[in-house]
Amino acid sequence: MNLAKPSVRVAVLGCGTVGSQVVRLLLDHSQDLNARTGARLELVGVAVEEIATAPVPQGLDKALLTEDAIGLAQQADVVVELMGGIEPARSAILAATQAGASVVSANKALLAADGPTLFQAATEAKVDLYYEAAVAAAIPILRAIQESLAGDSVTRVLGIVNGTTNYVLDRMTLEGLPFDEVVDQARQLGYAEADPTADVEGYDAAAKAAILASLAFHSRVSFQDVYHEGITHLTQADIAAAAATGHVIKLLAITERVSGPDGQDRGIVARVHPALISQDHPLASVHGPFNAVFVESEAAGDLMFYGQGAGGKPTASAVVGDIVTAARHKAYGGRGPGESAYLALPVLDVGQAITRYQIRLEVTDRPGVLAQVASVVAQHQVSIEAVHQTARQASDGPVNTADLTVVTHHATEKALSETVVALAQLPVVVAVEGVLRVEGE
Repeated sequence: MNLAKPSVRVAVLGCGTVGSQVVRLLLDHSQDLNARTGARLELVGVAVEEIATAPVPQGLDKALLTEDAIGLAQQADVVVELMGGIEPARSAILAATQAGASVVSANKALLAADGPTLFQAATEAKVDLYYEAAVAAAIPILRAIQESLAGDSVTRVLGIVNGTTNYVLDRMTLEGLPFDEVVDQARQLGYAEADPTADVEGYDAAAKAAILASLAFHSRVSFQDVYHEGITHLTQADIAAAAATGHVIKLLAITERVSGPDGQDRGIVARVHPALISQDHPLASVHGPFNAVFVESEAAGDLMFYGQGAGGKPTASAVVGDIVTAARHKAYGGRGPGESAYLALPVLDVGQAITRYQIRLEVTDRPGVLAQVASVVAQHQVSIEAVHQTARQASDGPVNTADLTVVTHHATEKALSETVVALAQLPVVVAVEGVLRVEGE
């Protein structure tokens, strides 16, 4: 006896780069998706800003287009929010949950800024809120942390979560090109927006770091909690110095649990900044616009997730995966995992992070300089792992100078940053030419 499959109404809010690909997948692969879901996915509408100017995905009945996103959200079983930004996306999601719809979103900015409000609304309405595509597109990192590692304890997550900056740094490293020229290349290839500020200043990666930290450490972490630096200040001199010590520079998102001397958790530190990674580390081999996330856990050990972290098709793949799961729950009952914030660990100031510095100095080339530098470092409870000095070509000025590279052992970010300030004030230090953290070692 053949029973008719239940029908699940799906609404897509936003039909840009990702939305149009989601619509295409829903239309082109409807039979496969229905079989995987166990229900008929019925596309009931696509919300756009202006019907008159909106591109219509191939195969989509233009009659399904609407400018009323909130009205459409109240008529579906699963609402797919791909508008981006804070509003009207937040209002549309809340309207959907209040109407009993599950939600799938790729909106990292909204989730990082006001995730608790959305999670609470979904919990009260007893519906799903899925957002795998919000971090690293097609890479299934959120589901892995939230579900596959649910029986483990994650201690640290670090990774490359912004394809634009990875492409820029990769080209600077491999081709020796200046920053501005590579950013222009990234624009032409579609890896960077016309205004790449969110990427190159670290805002995009910080939003993703907040989401990762919230999931990994069962605590609420928002965008405002994440320390972030961008890559706009990096030069070919920084790239060359990294290579000379066997490193490459990557923009890393790092979230970690910080323990006290007694081994008890003191809190979480979440940070985004350029860092030196050993050429032997798996993250060093991540090239172009690809992403990779390295997870350290107590039982499973070290895990790395790699793949395309941006683009319409990869992101749409993750979105449709969430749609299938949410639709299956709608058809047959059940719910996915909701927000888990039971640990409620405090978010600590970045000064309490434990890291290492590579400090590049221009110093006067005379006896006793290294002793003065070492003394200042020791005064700040920091120890030196290695020092390398190279004489510069003879200067036309009264004093010859040398390049001095100091690599520290692990210490707190506060102690290390204060050390750099003190070094800059030494009479024998002509300039602090570069400071980069060393991670993954």
